[in-house]
Amino acid sequence: MTRKGCHLCDQAQATLEAAGVEVVPLDVDADAELLRLYDFRVPVVLRHGKVAAEGRISSTDVQRILG
Repeated sequence: MTRKGCHLCDQAQATLEAAGVEVVPLDVDADAELLRLYDFRVPVVLRHGKVAAEGRISSTDVQRILG
């Protein structure tokens, strides 16, 4: 989950892509339900439909998610 103009979202996407993860960004501001669920939590990484990480996403977080 991401939003335009979010520097943490941009950093999270770069960190995920550097680890070889394909990122499919979903803009929370484009969907009322996503906005309700994730508004103040972005960036949020989902894996298999569940929250795997949120906020400042580090390479350590990515390795834990992929582990």
